[in-house]
Amino acid sequence: MRIVHLGLGAFHRAHQAWHIAQANAATGSAWRIDGVSLRSASVRDALAADGNRYALEIADADGRRVEVLDLIDSITVAPEAPDRVATLIARPVTTVVTLTVTEKAYALRADGTPDAAALAADADALRAGGTPATMAGHLLAGLVLRDAPMTVMSCDNLPDNGAKLRAVLLHLAAAAGLPADTVTRHAFPSSMVDRITPRADAALRDRMQAAGHPASAPVATEAFSEWVIEDTFAGPVPDFAAGGAQVVGDVRPHELRKLRMLNGAHSTLAYAGLNKGLTYVHEAVADPDLAALARAVMQEAASTLPDPVRAQAPAYADALMTRFANPHLHHALAQIAMDGSEKLPIRILPTMAARTDSPACARALLEWTGWLDGEFAAGRSPDDPAADRLRAGRAAGDDAETLLEAT
Repeated sequence: MRIVHLGLGAFHRAHQAWHIAQANAATGSAWRIDGVSLRSASVRDALAADGNRYALEIADADGRRVEVLDLIDSITVAPEAPDRVATLIARPVTTVVTLTVTEKAYALRADGTPDAAALAADADALRAGGTPATMAGHLLAGLVLRDAPMTVMSCDNLPDNGAKLRAVLLHLAAAAGLPADTVTRHAFPSSMVDRITPRADAALRDRMQAAGHPASAPVATEAFSEWVIEDTFAGPVPDFAAGGAQVVGDVRPHELRKLRMLNGAHSTLAYAGLNKGLTYVHEAVADPDLAALARAVMQEAASTLPDPVRAQAPAYADALMTRFANPHLHHALAQIAMDGSEKLPIRILPTMAARTDSPACARALLEWTGWLDGEFAAGRSPDDPAADRLRAGRAAGDDAETLLEAT
């Protein structure tokens, strides 16, 4: 059977593809992946040099090891062949679609509801039998052509990501004049994913080449990996549990733990570390002030978590600090700092809303606006979909919460 994956970046290759490979090995199954890049041909071209095989370097404090994965059968670049995306999804052999397309690709407003304006062009295209351009448009075009129910699984850092994806598709279907059951007959399990995956650098490629591994598109990651999946499926799916994932009735407590503790601390370290002239996460947690700040963000977040995971929070925080300090994993603060206007409302603001006082999270927001000011003063534009609005807001004296309310 086949999985179509939208967003064939490094995280997917380090996480979902790795877990599927583990499931194949454990059960003797042969799930394969057809990848889709929604924007660039760069990943397709790099992987093609090694026949879509790639090296995954797994690093912890004790050193590095390499696994070579051969799981990807094809890669479609949507702007080059937009109709092929729907065809791949519609095939009977495809029973699962997974997505890692980042928060900004979901066309959501600040309150988490679908952004009608961002989806309007795709609604018009689908109504007229044309070709869509957004993630939701490509996915819905494939579902229109399907005869059998399938599982569509978001693996992005959004709370209730399955429900949000379903809501976006239902909105788009209604706007395009399509019946609701085009969407509702499929399953949209929520999931929580966690594996730190820095950008590949020249040193990683050099190590892979020297060792005789595929070196065109290697991926670096940590030894830790977690995937928690809601037990809501339609049609055949891989044996996720055999691949090391947890299949549970309710993902939300796990999502909140990860988003508010790990991702909240990560964003805090990113802006505060960059403001101190640091480059990597392991450098930031080596700074006593920043390590204490990250701990404080985690403690504030932990106090807001549901009972099932609150008791795990102290041990989870300790494990996170160990993971952040990994000397073999050069995770760039600038990579984490991207898209702050999309991330902070999910990672920091919910903790503040649930408490009467959150000084560490408040400092995280101040570090973000301080970083923005530094970028603007240097004549740079932050890598953020709201960069122009953020620039205007800071020029007008808007504070962090005002800026985020407007996203």
